[in-house]
Amino acid sequence: MFRVGSRYLFSLVFLAVATGLAGPARAQSDKPAAASDPKSSATVVGSQAQSTDEIDPLKRTPTDKQKKQQKRSLNIELSKTYKKWLNEDVVWIITDEERAAFKQLSNDEERDNFIEAFWQRRDPTPDTEENEYKEEHYRRIAYANEHFAAGIPGWKSDRGRIYIMYGPADEIDSHPSGGSYERPMEEGGGETSTFPFEDWRYRYLEGIGQEVIMEFVDTCMCGDFHMTMDRSEKDALKYTPNAGLTLYEQMGMASKASRFTGGGLEQLGAGPMSSSQQTKQFDRLEQFAKLQAPPPVKFKDLEEIVNTKIITNLMPFDVRSDFVKVTGDTVLVPITIQVKYRDITFNNKDGVQRGTINIFGRVTTLTGRVVQTFEDTAQVDVPAELLPRTAENSSVYWKALPLRPGRYKVEIAVKDVNGDRKGLWSRGIMVPEFSDDKLSTSSLIVADQMEPVPTKDVSTGSFVIGLTKVRPRVAPADGKPAVFKRGKDQKVNFWMQVYNLGVDDKTHKPSATFEFDIVNIATNKPVVQKMESTEQMGNAGEQVTLQKSIASANLQPGVYRIDIKVNDNISKQTIDPSATFAVE
Repeated sequence: MFRVGSRYLFSLVFLAVATGLAGPARAQSDKPAAASDPKSSATVVGSQAQSTDEIDPLKRTPTDKQKKQQKRSLNIELSKTYKKWLNEDVVWIITDEERAAFKQLSNDEERDNFIEAFWQRRDPTPDTEENEYKEEHYRRIAYANEHFAAGIPGWKSDRGRIYIMYGPADEIDSHPSGGSYERPMEEGGGETSTFPFEDWRYRYLEGIGQEVIMEFVDTCMCGDFHMTMDRSEKDALKYTPNAGLTLYEQMGMASKASRFTGGGLEQLGAGPMSSSQQTKQFDRLEQFAKLQAPPPVKFKDLEEIVNTKIITNLMPFDVRSDFVKVTGDTVLVPITIQVKYRDITFNNKDGVQRGTINIFGRVTTLTGRVVQTFEDTAQVDVPAELLPRTAENSSVYWKALPLRPGRYKVEIAVKDVNGDRKGLWSRGIMVPEFSDDKLSTSSLIVADQMEPVPTKDVSTGSFVIGLTKVRPRVAPADGKPAVFKRGKDQKVNFWMQVYNLGVDDKTHKPSATFEFDIVNIATNKPVVQKMESTEQMGNAGEQVTLQKSIASANLQPGVYRIDIKVNDNISKQTIDPSATFAVE
């Protein structure tokens, strides 16, 4: 109506001017602009009409219509770039207070300043140009979009949201095709068939708790896994009579129909542990709610220890660093932290002794510039009756850091969560440069565990380097070698990579030999000798991985040295790294 009225008014004014009757029109207007410009006249009349219709002459407060117009104006002013940043880039990590504050900003300069401050508040190394938090955040978005898309972008999916907020899970139990499923007792027992589903396990999430398990179910069989509180949702036979029965239902002790009449968060049905599951429903509901909030900052008390270097009631622990080539200018530096059970305070929980350690680490250059920080929690569970006999066992934590060649300072603080002890370790390390024309090797790692990993876990997870899980045995801080116990099931494992082997121009293959000698240091005599070549390895290239194991029972108690000599027959270079260990 307003548009039609405007055209009609414009026609009358134009006609009045054309016929010399514009005088009366000027007399009706208080603004000179209206008399000289027909368009101005139309605008004035339209503004007066809008003012009369939309503003209360007594209160002068915006009407609902004005509020809607203001909101539309704000949406127009917020360009696509800022909308994308707010509603896509940081949608899972921005707090409600930050979102509300951002929406109140009036121009692009203020928004740019806000975004800069947003990332600065989360930067773990504010003294450097790099913002590791921001870089990791966008890496997670890219990963989510690549792996979790299903009709919607990966970042919008539940798995994408959790991955962006908390990073990769410590363990994933994946059933990508569903199918036959033997329920654990806490889900009622018995066998059924399921939709595709995944269980993500995090050892610890700050502000949420320990042993956090999230279940994602693809009920549409379309790749869209959604997070659920009801573990029965993955049961494809839940609504099929007399199919997929729980253990009690098979024994005639419960009816399947009772699953849908009992209420509660889950429809698992009656089972051996159903009563205990009912008591945990509020815990599951609380956890589900916490997972919707942005993750908080962790372990400020341990960071303060690193900054002040002041510690009372010292907690001992040992640290080992290794070096593995990634690219020409990037080296993977695995940091292994080992704490004896006897130095951890254990609390009894449901017949299990549980110890928890918080860990904070920081890597700086010699000038004090922070390069990397990391925070995590290590947890140990031991049956109560076995704890006295395992006092000399160790809890081992592993963190792999990508660093450039050069000198760094590594500082690590640990805290016994159940006790009041804290510890600090500080050392300088030299990250080597692996040049492309020089024969070189990674660290020679003496490990108590060495085994291949499944294809889906390659290069991911604790102690995983490439295709192999390698858990180093850490030597104590007093300079003594790492100790292995004699036993038929205990192995001493050796792992090392060799880089830049020469390649024959005709065969396009390397030609090198590898000599392995285990020497008893007391007698300086070899007790084990072995040799192999690249010809025996089959498809060898410029880089090879050496892996050897020996049963500790085959070695008499004593201190030993493993010598590995690499002879490159093409480049005529030789290298001979060594490492020591003890057998008791």
